[in-house]
Amino acid sequence: MTGPTPARALLSAAAVRERAHAMLDLGLAGRLSHFSVDLDRLSACADEVIATTRESYPDLDIPFHARWRHFAAGGFDRWGTLMQAEPFGDDGLKMGRAAYDLAIVSVLLDAGAGADWAYEEGRTGETYARSEGLAVASFDMFIGGAFSSDPADPFRADAAALAALTADELAAGFQVGPGNPLVGLEGRAALLNRLGQAVSNDPDTFGRGDLPRPGGLFDVLAGEAVDGTVPAPRILDALLTHLGPIWPGRLTVDGVDLGDTWRHPMGPGEGQTAGLVPFHKLSQWLAYSLIEPLEWVGLTVTDVDGLTGLPEYRNGGLFLDTGVLRLKDEADAGRPHEVGSPLVVEWRALTVALLDRLAEVVRARLGLDAAALPLAKVLEGGTWATGRRLARARRPGGAPPLQVISDGTVF
Repeated sequence: MTGPTPARALLSAAAVRERAHAMLDLGLAGRLSHFSVDLDRLSACADEVIATTRESYPDLDIPFHARWRHFAAGGFDRWGTLMQAEPFGDDGLKMGRAAYDLAIVSVLLDAGAGADWAYEEGRTGETYARSEGLAVASFDMFIGGAFSSDPADPFRADAAALAALTADELAAGFQVGPGNPLVGLEGRAALLNRLGQAVSNDPDTFGRGDLPRPGGLFDVLAGEAVDGTVPAPRILDALLTHLGPIWPGRLTVDGVDLGDTWRHPMGPGEGQTAGLVPFHKLSQWLAYSLIEPLEWVGLTVTDVDGLTGLPEYRNGGLFLDTGVLRLKDEADAGRPHEVGSPLVVEWRALTVALLDRLAEVVRARLGLDAAALPLAKVLEGGTWATGRRLARARRPGGAPPLQVISDGTVF
């Protein structure tokens, strides 16, 4: 039996980690064009992360970094409140499918919102921006049946409704208007349309005796459990295999659409994959967010550290704002950068590798091992919130330290 092709091997968290650390080695050797790396600043960075973690989780009982945290924005557990109404009875599979429907759709809508958008929640009167706002808005659309083609079964997302969703409908659900612009609205709607098409085209995976829906992936993963366990990298593998067609066509090698993978002139690799640096940020964020529904039905998800840190602007901003990373040309801080530019590829790769290094320091300082504090908890504790806190202290509106031009499907 032969292994995966070199191109297909890039569709894995292992490839993300391997190539990110190769880029970090280049940075430490001073060979990258846009960033220098100062590991002596990693200790101070860890201090900032630990301070945030202890304030948010003084008992160090830290949940995974996942979309479910955003559904509890403002201290109101929206999903838990829905479960108290018992819309699925004691049917764990039905609940799991719905949870996957919600998480998949919401995460795919969770690219950067921009500094000028916010969402006012009717039930609480609170206003939320950025990731929390996107989560609450998508949750409200979900419970309102916006992603279901069956009015009698609103708590779902199915292929037909997703494929037909328009940008105007998404704008209405997200309260978008001239005074409340959302970055990448068209791209987000198109991504959900492609999700609906991919689900419809793969009924063997997503149907399972029901209308095709993203939540069918729950049945697949639960059905594959061995001795009640599911490895976390298998969740990512399933996402990249079955939902790969939803990503905008960027790079294709040997007929394999590589999704969130980008070229860098000094990128590692050989042959056709030389210079290619994979990230799969939204897919990995989604994989983290699909862990808990499996655990809610009694399964155990193993090898959570098989996934990587998330290369997005809060984690990346953390390293810039603590001096672990420095721009070689300070003027780059004032210029907008395309997401596929060498500068952004460097920033994202360095972020992934440095999160691994940072996690080791944080664990040592807290006296915990990787089993007690996996990377997913370091992120939640953690790096993302610290990146946001430092950004708010340094720049108006908490803007990131670099401006990235995004189409709503990467950041």
